[in-house]
Amino acid sequence: MTRESESGLPIEPVYGPEGAAGRDPAVRLGEPGAFPYTRGVYPTMYTGRPWTMRQYAGFGTAVESNARYKELIAHGTTGLSVAFDLPTQMGHDSDAAIAHGEVGKVGVAVDSVDDMRVLFDGIPLDRVSTSMTINAPAALLLLMYQLVAEEQGVPAAELTGTVQNDVLKEYIARGTYIFPPGPSLRLVADIFRYCRTELPKWNTISISGYHMAEAGASPVQEIAFTLADGVEYVRTAVAAGMDVDDFAPRLSFFFVARTTLLEEVAKFRAARRIWARVMRDEFGARNPKSWMLRFHTQTAGVQLTAQQPEVNLVRVAVQGLAAVLGGTQSLHTNSFDEAIALPTERSARLALRTQQVLAYETDVTATVDPFAGSYAVEAMTDDVEAAALALMRRVADMGGAVAAIERGFQKEEIERNAYRIAQETDAGERVVVGVNRFTLDAEEPYEPLRVDPAIEDRQAERLALLRAGRDAEEVRRALAALKEVAAGTENVLPPMKEALRARATVGEVCGALREVWGSYVPADAY
Repeated sequence: MTRESESGLPIEPVYGPEGAAGRDPAVRLGEPGAFPYTRGVYPTMYTGRPWTMRQYAGFGTAVESNARYKELIAHGTTGLSVAFDLPTQMGHDSDAAIAHGEVGKVGVAVDSVDDMRVLFDGIPLDRVSTSMTINAPAALLLLMYQLVAEEQGVPAAELTGTVQNDVLKEYIARGTYIFPPGPSLRLVADIFRYCRTELPKWNTISISGYHMAEAGASPVQEIAFTLADGVEYVRTAVAAGMDVDDFAPRLSFFFVARTTLLEEVAKFRAARRIWARVMRDEFGARNPKSWMLRFHTQTAGVQLTAQQPEVNLVRVAVQGLAAVLGGTQSLHTNSFDEAIALPTERSARLALRTQQVLAYETDVTATVDPFAGSYAVEAMTDDVEAAALALMRRVADMGGAVAAIERGFQKEEIERNAYRIAQETDAGERVVVGVNRFTLDAEEPYEPLRVDPAIEDRQAERLALLRAGRDAEEVRRALAALKEVAAGTENVLPPMKEALRARATVGEVCGALREVWGSYVPADAY
C-alpha cells in the first residue's frame, strides 16, 4: 500500500533508478558547493566544522535572559538566538495598556537601548553570532545591538548574526505585524541598504517558513510560500535601486525540521535547487554567493506534546538529524518541555547536548551529503520541487506574494492543510505517540518554569526612570526627524538610530512611524 508524505505526495514502497529519470547521478546532482547546490552550499559541509549550534532563548527581564545566555555559552553554544516578548515584537512598551499580562512571557522584554545593554552585558559581541527573532521592529533591535557593540568598542563591520526581518510571513501565519505591507517592505529594503555599508557581515533577513509550518503548512507549502516571499523581497530591493549582487549574498532562510526525516531532507534539497535557479535565471545574479540558499533550522515545536513530554527528546533528536542530513547552516533544537512552558535551564542544556551528540558522537559529519544518490530521497526531492514550483507559479499568477496575501491565498491554503492534519489525528490515522496511541492513564507531574508576573511592574519602573533621566527635548527632536524622513524616501535607519541613542523607547519609535505609515488591519478583521 502506497503511503502519502506530509505534503500529500505518494511514497512508494520501493524506489529504483527509474526515479532518477535514468540520468547519471553525478551529472544530475552536481557537486557539493556548486550550482544548483542540491548537495549543499559548501564543498566540505560539516567535514571541516559542524553547523552553528544556536539555542533560542529569552524570557522575563534582560537580567534573567543574560544569565541564561552565559549559561548556554558556557555549555558550548556557538550562537545566540534571542526571543523577544510580544509587546516588543508588536512595537509597544512594557507599560502600555495593551502590553498588560504579556511582558516577559514568551521572550525577553526590551524597551530601550538600556535593556539591550543589560541583555548582552559581559558577552563579547565580536566573538558571538547573534540571531534575533524580530520582524516588524527589526530595524530598532538591530540598531540597539549596534549601539551596544559600539559601547563595547566593537566595530559594526565585525558584527555577525541575523535579524529575522521577514514581515510578509507575519501577514500569512503569525500576526505580529505593525505597518501595512508597503512601508514594511520599504523598511526591509532600508535595512538591506544600511547593512551593506554599516554591517557587511550581518545577514539582513531570515526569510521564514518555520512559522507557516507551525500554523499547519505542509513541507511543499512551507518552501513554496517562503521562496515566493523571498522573490518579493528581492524585487523590492531591486526596485529600490539596489543591484541584486549587492544584497543577495546576505539573504538567509529559516525552516522547520519535522519527524518525517526523508521528506524533510528532500525539502531542503529541493529548496536549494529552486532558489539557485530563481536567483541566477530570473534575477540575473552573477555572484555564486547570491545563488546559495543558506538556512537556519529549528526543530518542530508544533509536533511537541504536553503528554509524556520526555518523548519529545526523541522527536527533537530525529528532527535535528533531519536538519543535519538536509544540510542546514545552523540549528536550534527545542527543549522537551516547550509544549508546557518556557524551557528550564536543565531542559535547554539537554537540547544543546542533543546537537553535540549528533555532531561529535555520530558519523554524519564524516562525509559530505550522506543521502546523495538515494533512490528514495532523490525521487522525493523531484516530487517536492515540482509541487513547490507549481504552487509558486500560482502565487506569481496572482501578482506575487503581497497580492496573494491580500487575497488571503496563503493563509487559506495553510489552514486547509492544518484542518486535514487535525482530522487525521482525531481519527487516529496519524499516530501521535502519547496522544492518540500509547497513552498513559495518568500523566506524571512536571514542574515547569514560571515567569514572575512582577516583571511587568519592574519594567514599568525602569521605563519611568529612563524617561525621567533622559533629555526629553533631544528625544522629541529625534522622533520628529525620524517622522520627516519616514514621510519621504530616504533611509529611515540613520534617524532611527539617533532616536534610540537618545534613549527613545521601542513604543515611542514605532508610534512615530505609525503616525506616518499607519497600522495594518487585515481584511478579515472587519
